[in-house]
Amino acid sequence: MKKLLILTLSIAGLSANAQNKVMTKELLWELGRVNPVGLSADGKSLFYAVGTPNMAENKINSKYYQVSIDGKKFKELESLEGLVADKNISPDGKFKLSDEAVKVNKVLGKDYYPTMEKSDVYVYDGLDYRHWDTYNDGTFNHVFITNLENNEKIDVLENEAFNSPQKPFGGDQDYVWSPDGKSVIYVSKKLIGTEYATSTNTDLYEYNLETKQTTNLTPNNKGYDTHPQFSPNGELSWLQMKRDGYEADKNDIIVRYMGADMNLTANWDGTVDSFVWSANGEEIYFTAAVDGTIQLFEVNFPGRKRIAPTVKQITNGNFDVTSIVGFSGDKVIVTRTDFNTATEVYSYDLKSKKWNQITHVNDAAYKDIAKVKVEKRYVTTTDGKKMLVWVALPPNFDPNKKYPTLLYCQGGPQSALTQFYSFRWNIQLMASEGYIVVMPNRRGMPGHGVEWNEAISKDWGGQVMQDYLTAIDEVAKESYVDKDKLGAIGASYGGYSVYYLAGIHNNRFKSLIAHCGVFNLESMYGTTEEVFFNNWDAGGAYWDKNNEAAMKTYKEFNPKNNVANWNTPILIFHGGNDFRVPIGQGQEAFQAAQLQGIKSRFVYLPEENHWVLKPQNAQVWQGEFFRWLDETLKQN
Repeated sequence: MKKLLILTLSIAGLSANAQNKVMTKELLWELGRVNPVGLSADGKSLFYAVGTPNMAENKINSKYYQVSIDGKKFKELESLEGLVADKNISPDGKFKLSDEAVKVNKVLGKDYYPTMEKSDVYVYDGLDYRHWDTYNDGTFNHVFITNLENNEKIDVLENEAFNSPQKPFGGDQDYVWSPDGKSVIYVSKKLIGTEYATSTNTDLYEYNLETKQTTNLTPNNKGYDTHPQFSPNGELSWLQMKRDGYEADKNDIIVRYMGADMNLTANWDGTVDSFVWSANGEEIYFTAAVDGTIQLFEVNFPGRKRIAPTVKQITNGNFDVTSIVGFSGDKVIVTRTDFNTATEVYSYDLKSKKWNQITHVNDAAYKDIAKVKVEKRYVTTTDGKKMLVWVALPPNFDPNKKYPTLLYCQGGPQSALTQFYSFRWNIQLMASEGYIVVMPNRRGMPGHGVEWNEAISKDWGGQVMQDYLTAIDEVAKESYVDKDKLGAIGASYGGYSVYYLAGIHNNRFKSLIAHCGVFNLESMYGTTEEVFFNNWDAGGAYWDKNNEAAMKTYKEFNPKNNVANWNTPILIFHGGNDFRVPIGQGQEAFQAAQLQGIKSRFVYLPEENHWVLKPQNAQVWQGEFFRWLDETLKQN
């Protein structure tokens, strides 16, 4: 029998008796979304925005605020213009960086046939014809330098059919001034068409304002080079992944010093999320997943010193440090979440090791809402490994009762399952609806060493599926788990997991929910926009019969191959503008269920992509999610 270790965490907060309400989908979408913008020049004030959903208008409205770092002085602002240092202004104050879309290529019907202005036609000669949720119309993001004296603009990528910032999530973190203001460093993947879709070879480029020449600064690295920053002493630094086509490769901090590139995190068994230099240029602080959380780390920059860089974990606790805002004296300003709390801004004193909450946007909303208790467990997998499993219990939990229980399958597949707070996959809300939620840190997640992180590639339906089943089987041994009311839920790779488990779970589950999941790996390969992802994770093309890894994937790990074994009610969500996991995946799964007479429901969101972003759509999504569970678990 497998051994089970339970650590009960003290994040339950206030006693249940002191709180009359539980989280609901309506309350969830009344919460403010905190977005720190930056610190004042003297480091004594924080500027931030708060987005609040307006359900009637079906949008999120923002307001702006200033608060002292000690959290005591607070005021609302009309705007933040001129209050926060603009990193896009050149060191001499004469120029400003910005970005905008520029038409470069002919793609539209009217580009080729000018008299056909009302035509609705796209013409493509290669891949990269669509990305994330938009079709390529021949425009590309370009970085611009504006002369603030005469408003003359220079297109840094003039006539180039490349993007900077990168699509779909790049922003002004993709470009930066050099300390002397003579050049601009920017991020771009300078590949075209099919080459673009099959590669992650993103480089750093330097544009010289005097010569108008561009130089590739990272030609020898074939993976991602991103997030350029300069240290206070002028050294260029960035994040780097080594292997082309592997989007979840180990992410390391690189510093270019005296003509050589120093990898500060090469010998550390983890992967970096984001980083910021200390004011003295002697340390770098970064965030990374570790043991089911995201924490703050420090690594020293040796410079001329003959010492090796050493990584130290600075914070520890059952929360996520989701971003680093900046520094105020000995305090580092960060954002934090946990399963019960949406993003707020905190300071952490590097000397006293004390936390202080700076913003309190949602305190009033949470005051009367019962928090969920979360247990941190470690179970032994079928191959003898230790695996962390988070278990969320309903508010006012009574161990003498029996509760329906959900296996939460994380996406990615190499995304960390930490103390996140989502406005859709919200663990507090699920538990508040009366469900126990089981969240395994299964194979493929960062935070447990690089080997564990990489183990899922080309093994999507292998050991990881046993990890899922081990997690739910171990928790189901508890007397308060209703073994006749187990469900499995997940999105993206989590949706794939639900489809795959549907064919192998041996009647464990009575209800399934998949959002934007991969159902047919062959049609996925033929329609997804980032081909490099499938080449790496699946092993290659389904027609490459000499590719042993790929053939194993399509034969053994394709959910559609086990669809004849399906017998469990399944709810399927899919966005019409999801080009990462295209709509056909959900349609195929729904059709397979319907034609076999399996109770099933298809919720189509035509305007949404891989996510659900519009407030009213999100409310309908939540409504259908829990209506389905009521029908298939609670009422049965």
